[in-house]
Amino acid sequence: MGPGGVTLNSSTPDALWASESVRLLKPAAVVCEELSRRVGRQRLLDRLSLRVGVGGRLLVVSQPEASASLLLRILAGLAHARRGSVRLAGLSRADDSPAGWARRVGYVGPQAGIYPWMSPREVLDLAGRLAEYDARERARRIDALAERYRFGTHLDEPIRRRGDALAQRVALAAAMLTDPEVLLLDDPLRAVEADERTSLLAIPGPRRTVLIVSPFPASEAGLVNQVAFIRDGGLAVHAPVSALDARGLTLSQRGIEALAASGYGRGAPRAAGAA
Repeated sequence: MGPGGVTLNSSTPDALWASESVRLLKPAAVVCEELSRRVGRQRLLDRLSLRVGVGGRLLVVSQPEASASLLLRILAGLAHARRGSVRLAGLSRADDSPAGWARRVGYVGPQAGIYPWMSPREVLDLAGRLAEYDARERARRIDALAERYRFGTHLDEPIRRRGDALAQRVALAAAMLTDPEVLLLDDPLRAVEADERTSLLAIPGPRRTVLIVSPFPASEAGLVNQVAFIRDGGLAVHAPVSALDARGLTLSQRGIEALAASGYGRGAPRAAGAA
């Protein structure tokens, strides 16, 4: 809540965002409270709480690896927690209307999840229909994305002709079609060349909050400003990337685990969630 009891999120009017009090409060775009979920006999999330401020770029790693992916699927509404609650862009999970999560939240998984016989234009048009944009607005957004993601002459070709790299770029473009406030990326674009991947994942928008799950933290260097490590289902550490640098640690699984082992943040407020 902000001044006067106003709920703050990244859709709040610019005049309010410009106030000094809001810059100090740094409202959260992602709030997880006491999330728990077991898969089989393994508890992947155990009363996990996490808060990410608007504009944060968070790398999530975990041990076991499945915990981080499960967290993103829960945030995207693709899986359910046994207990706990989630708020994204100021909205509860229950709000899946076009004005709610359908337009404010985007998700890209490790697999594109696109029928290979579809063309990029058909995929993007379907995403626009699901968000309930009219035909003119869909066309405008598709044209902008076609230029941004350089679909060129492939825009109307079946995706299968160009393989996984195109499919993954189309999946990212579809997630960006609504200009989401929160973007959830689970080990995305691995079929894309490294330099192009870095360029595509440098997602614009200072108010956009991005969570990236990756088993290869070093590959996300320059794309994130904070890291979170989930160990045995709980949050072992949530810190700015600068905390690694200050201790001579690298942006790697080993470096992040060492930061957690150092006791970073214990007994002092953590600033990372408001980055």
